[in-house]
Amino acid sequence: MSATMRASLLVAPEDLQIRDVPRPEPRPGDVLVRIEQVGLCGSDVHFFHHGRVGDLVVAEPLILGHEAAGVITAVGQGVAPERVGERVAIEPQRHCRECSYCLDGRYNLCEQMEFASAPPVHGAFAEYMALPSMFAHPIPEAMTFEQGALAEPLSVGLAAVRKVPATENRVLIAGGGPIGVLTAAAARAHGAREVVLTDPIGGRRELALALGASCAVAPEELADHVGRGFEVFIDTSGAPPAIEAGLRALRPGGDAVLLGMGHDRIDLDLFRVQSHELHLHGLFRYTRTWPTAIDLIARGVVDVDPLISDRTGLAGLTEAMRRNGDPEVMKILVNPQR
Repeated sequence: MSATMRASLLVAPEDLQIRDVPRPEPRPGDVLVRIEQVGLCGSDVHFFHHGRVGDLVVAEPLILGHEAAGVITAVGQGVAPERVGERVAIEPQRHCRECSYCLDGRYNLCEQMEFASAPPVHGAFAEYMALPSMFAHPIPEAMTFEQGALAEPLSVGLAAVRKVPATENRVLIAGGGPIGVLTAAAARAHGAREVVLTDPIGGRRELALALGASCAVAPEELADHVGRGFEVFIDTSGAPPAIEAGLRALRPGGDAVLLGMGHDRIDLDLFRVQSHELHLHGLFRYTRTWPTAIDLIARGVVDVDPLISDRTGLAGLTEAMRRNGDPEVMKILVNPQR
C-alpha cells in the first residue's frame, strides 16, 4: 500500500486542490478505511465558501467531508485483523472517552472531540481515512456504499427526534433539504402521528411526501395546517422566519429542536416561549444513531436513494460545491477513488 494518497484540500475559500498527501496510519484501536463514497454536506459547502463555520476556522489546508462509507483495509493495534475487508459506514467522531460528557454517554459534547472535516481534523474527501474501530459500523452486503454514506444525515434526523417525544405526536419540520426530509422520515419511523414539512420548493415537498411526510406545504400555507398546534417543532432550515412560524405553531408545553445552520443570532419572542412554557433544545451532531440508521435503510423503512441528485469524483468537487445550493440539488455523492 502506498504511503501517500490523493485528497482534495481546501487551501483558501473557494480554492480546492487535489494533492498527494501522507496516507494516515491507524492508531491503536483504529481502522484504516478505503473511502468509496462521501456525501456532500451543507457544512462542507459553508467551509468552501467562507473558510469557517461559526468559530471553526480553516487556518491550514483541510480535507473536508464526513458523510462516508468504505472498506476496512488495515487495523491498528488491538483491533481484530478479521475486520479487514469489512464494508462499513463511518461515524466521523473521535471522542476522549474520559471527560464527564463521554462518561455520561453524551460523547457528541466531548471536551476534546475530533470531528472529521472540522478544523484542524481532516475528513473523507480522500482515498483513505483512519478512525476509531467502534465508529466503523458494519453494513450489510446488500447495502450500497452510497446508502452507507447517507446514514450520516439520517443520523442527524434520528438525533433530532430522540430529543423530543415524537411518538404519537404531531411534528412540524421546517426545511426540505436532505436533513429536513430525512428528519421527517425518522419522525415517521419513530411513530409520529403526523409529520408536516414546510419548504418553498415544490420538488423538495414532493420528495418529503415520498419519504415519509404526511403533508408538505409552502411556508405561507402553514397556517391552514396548524389546527390545535403541534407538540414538536424541528427546524432544519436555519431561517429566522421559519423558526418564528414554527414556535408560533407549537401547542403550550411543546418542544422545539433547533439544528438548522443559519444565522448566529436571531430575534426570539421570549414572551411566547415563557407564557406557553415552550422547551427549546439545541442539537449538536449525534450519539449511537448509526445502528438504527443502518437498520432503517437496510429494511427499506427509509429510502435514501431518491435523495441522490448527482455523482462525481474528486476532480468534480469544486463544481459540486457551487451547485449544492441549486433548488433541484439534494445530495451529491463523491467517489474519492475517481
